[in-house]
Amino acid sequence: MTTTTSGAGFAGGEFAAGAAAPQGAPIWLTAAAPSAAADAAVALFAGHWEGQADGVWSAPGRVNLIGEHLDYNGGPVLPLALPHSTVAAVRARHDGVVRVVSAASSADLGGEASVWQGHLSDVGPGAPEGWAAYVAGVLWALAQAGYAVGGVDAAVVSTVPLGAGLSSSAALECVVALAVADLAVLGETSADAFRAELAAACVRAENEVARASTGGMDQAASLRCTAEHALMLDSATGAVTQVPLPLAEHGRALLVMDTRAPHRHADGEYGSRRAASERAASLLGYRLLAEAVTEAGGTAGGASAVLERLRSAAVAAREAPDRVEELVRRTRHVITETARVHQVVSLLTAAAQGSCVGVSGVGAVACIDDVGPVLSASHASMRDDYEISCPELDVVCAAAEAAGALGARMTGGGFGGSAVALVRAGTEEAVASAVRAAALAAGHPAPAFLRALASPGAHRVR
Repeated sequence: MTTTTSGAGFAGGEFAAGAAAPQGAPIWLTAAAPSAAADAAVALFAGHWEGQADGVWSAPGRVNLIGEHLDYNGGPVLPLALPHSTVAAVRARHDGVVRVVSAASSADLGGEASVWQGHLSDVGPGAPEGWAAYVAGVLWALAQAGYAVGGVDAAVVSTVPLGAGLSSSAALECVVALAVADLAVLGETSADAFRAELAAACVRAENEVARASTGGMDQAASLRCTAEHALMLDSATGAVTQVPLPLAEHGRALLVMDTRAPHRHADGEYGSRRAASERAASLLGYRLLAEAVTEAGGTAGGASAVLERLRSAAVAAREAPDRVEELVRRTRHVITETARVHQVVSLLTAAAQGSCVGVSGVGAVACIDDVGPVLSASHASMRDDYEISCPELDVVCAAAEAAGALGARMTGGGFGGSAVALVRAGTEEAVASAVRAAALAAGHPAPAFLRALASPGAHRVR
């Protein structure tokens, strides 16, 4: 028997709020100091469950620098962990009971805490519903993978913005998974190979229990990223490469712009893109569209040949004319976005090694600046070929570039959420002000902003 009280949302109390700003100034979403977030989680735990927590864990949100909608297609992605994280005070149980409380912000649940309690025997595909699925579902998925898990008591706070496309749900899953693994000694939690197993359990929890389609990038980023690096993940094999991100030392920064437009994965649009990709792969005789990328061979001629073969196969399969062209556009995005990921990785690696000759000139700064146009090309592909952008995202990207950003693109699942811009360090406030003004002039909500500093993956705080 499960019960839910005080609403069904997940947020982080005072830590979910933006930094105070003068009227008309941009709102900045700040990350709590680790000690402050841990103290808040411990206090929340003490206020709801008798006794003390066994420990406190933290898992970050993420922003994807480039490689959108490639994870479920078996392609490469390049996320980095944010300083904004979900923090949980957790105590192990051995009776199968799961009790969790989340401090919810006043904007979400009237300032009340949200509590869920249930038993692991009641957890399975589609149950429970709401945010509790991301907690109980992780324990269920670990048990399904053969791990011996009991229940937990937990208290959760978060600074990962909700609905912004920055993986608030994955951060919740991953902090629970790491805490349970630590407490039950399920494996060596500092080992990347074991973290890959935890990420797989989190993906299963989200796909099967929460019934939200996800390809696995978010969970891998939260568990496997390292500080000052982006994570190049081969989604087909799970192999990762830590890619240096030498931005600050060369006077560059990443600015995340949360449009405040509703961002929902479970409304069917994300799933329809995945279904189109799977259909295109099937028509080409492949399991994943990444295999079509290999066939294209990294050349424009090869890509054109693949797309023509797909068009012919779709016509032969009697797909409607509009559907044929839709499948071609979706596949073109996957092919070109894969090339862009490799291009950005090459530029960043060359910049870190000091061996860079770029379009913008010679030297590390030139190579970093050359990343900007690649980001902008990615946004155009997502807008025109994958059709996952929206007016709010288009406005903030264009406004950022007009204000001096070197490049900008939507990030995350799309249909709302956030965009990321490469900017010159010290111009963040000016770019944010220009973006805010443009959004309001277009009749959209005022965006919120955060600085994307490449941060560590999930870890134990105390």
